[in-house]
Amino acid sequence: MEGNGQPEDSKRVILIAGPTASGKSTLALELAKTLDGVIINADSMQLYEELRVVSARPSVEEEAQVPHRLYGVLSASTAFSTGAWLRLATAEIESVWSVGKVPILVGGTGLYFKALSEGFADLPEIPDEIRDKARSLADQEGVAGLKRQLENLGDERASHNLSDPQRLARALEVLMATGESLSHWQSRPHPAPFLANGQATQIVLAPPRPWLHERIARRAHLMLSEKGIEEVKNLLSKGLSTKLPAMRAIGVNEIGAFLNDENDIGETAYRLTVATRQYAKRQETWFRNQMSDWQRVDPSEEFDIRTLLD
Repeated sequence: MEGNGQPEDSKRVILIAGPTASGKSTLALELAKTLDGVIINADSMQLYEELRVVSARPSVEEEAQVPHRLYGVLSASTAFSTGAWLRLATAEIESVWSVGKVPILVGGTGLYFKALSEGFADLPEIPDEIRDKARSLADQEGVAGLKRQLENLGDERASHNLSDPQRLARALEVLMATGESLSHWQSRPHPAPFLANGQATQIVLAPPRPWLHERIARRAHLMLSEKGIEEVKNLLSKGLSTKLPAMRAIGVNEIGAFLNDENDIGETAYRLTVATRQYAKRQETWFRNQMSDWQRVDPSEEFDIRTLLD
């Protein structure tokens, strides 16, 4: 890998993945202090400036202890892609290497890590006016309208295979912008991965389920703090499309229902806990299937972090 004049073996990088509430940020902070590192966000929800409490972003005090990058850098009105994150993240990694520090990427978005270490077939940039058309159709006509438009434009495959409104809108905007289907772009050969094989220390936190569930319950109560409720209230006041990624973050709908007097505080805490558990389970399944060769660490047990770097 070229770019900053350093030899390959000096371009060290640490990757820390794991389910929500598993202690990734704490471990990253300890490693950054030990290695003179810089923490780079690899969590899709922690990119949004409006979602500090809801996304469990590092606190202001934690961010002051070591350099943090790509946290709270986007407006909730932004529809962000994996390719866009990859471009930002690789630039940050190169910047950290250039000053002789260690980049430590941490987050729960498995596809970000996969793109970084295995390569990613990026899609063309979508003009704002086309993205707005697709999102407006999603808001006005929902899944049925998106499927109908995809079929009208000749992409029956996406219409039949996709059911999530965000993914359908993505397929439609790609088709409208490029004249080619999303599957066409995804089937193209991937470029070489940014990280060379064996270059990164790869860690997945794999806590026992009861330990994780206890932390998730505490996380739900933090989300229902005065700051968390105010955060969601301010976000909802923007009147953004419910199809935007930030609006689909766990906590937005649940706390929104509480603000509308649809649920009391106890029911809201329960719904937050259940939704977060379900999300953590999906993450764990993804990590087992897609990161089977990564180093597994149980964060419920005490360990010497230096052993992770051997």
